[in-house]
Amino acid sequence: MSILEAIVLGLVQGLTEFIPISSTAHLKIVPVLLGWGDPGAAASAVIQLGTIAAVIIYFFRDIFRISVAWFRGLFSGKPFVEEDSRLGWYIIIGSIPIVVLGILFKNFIETTARSLWIIAFSLVFVAVLLMIAEKYAARFEPRTIHDLNMKDAVAIGLGQAMALIPGMSRSGSTIMTSLFRKFTREAAARFSFLLSIPAITGAALFQMREQWDHLGNVGWTPILVATIVAFASGWASIWFLLRYLRTHTTAIFIWYRIALAVVLAGLLLAGVLTPYQ
Repeated sequence: MSILEAIVLGLVQGLTEFIPISSTAHLKIVPVLLGWGDPGAAASAVIQLGTIAAVIIYFFRDIFRISVAWFRGLFSGKPFVEEDSRLGWYIIIGSIPIVVLGILFKNFIETTARSLWIIAFSLVFVAVLLMIAEKYAARFEPRTIHDLNMKDAVAIGLGQAMALIPGMSRSGSTIMTSLFRKFTREAAARFSFLLSIPAITGAALFQMREQWDHLGNVGWTPILVATIVAFASGWASIWFLLRYLRTHTTAIFIWYRIALAVVLAGLLLAGVLTPYQ
């Protein structure tokens, strides 16, 4: 991997990980179109740690406050009394579906589900659901993150598990599910970011453990560069999305997903890309 490839891949990872347009789709399409080929699951996993570091630092005060309240509630025998303690439990509970389903369907996810046709379908599928969710949520009094309960955590956790299928987008599926649960877009994005920490960290460390030997072939310098770029661009995308969703709908992301799916399908039909590129 060259330094230029590292910078581009870091930008793609950081800008698309948290915005609901599917980082997986972009990381599969961009390198191939530029003639670089797949950087490999292990390299992608390390680069992901840059984006998760951006979430942890961006939300450090929230994470610290939630962690302190969680332990205080646990040791006092009153785990659900404080709001922050409850939020900590909801993050844990919301992370369970993606772990369980990821283990159960590991082979399918890593083989059949990697088809670019499935990615194209997933891009449109979540775009349509987001469109419906926007119209549904607009009919009700919006809820904030302070209104989060156990049912919400389970529902949003199941939504996050949809992202095991490439192209669904972890942020897209969690924001979509949150809108169906009548949350504001900003609250949906905020909980999505917090929920991403165990999910992305766990997946990245698992992939690194399985394919550690391949990292040396990529080169540690470009991997470090890509990770730093992913951190910076990931921070920027978090900042942008939280502010954007305060006053805008997800319409721009919905139409972008549909346009990307059309382009991807066109490239597949033209033979420029193959389903398992």
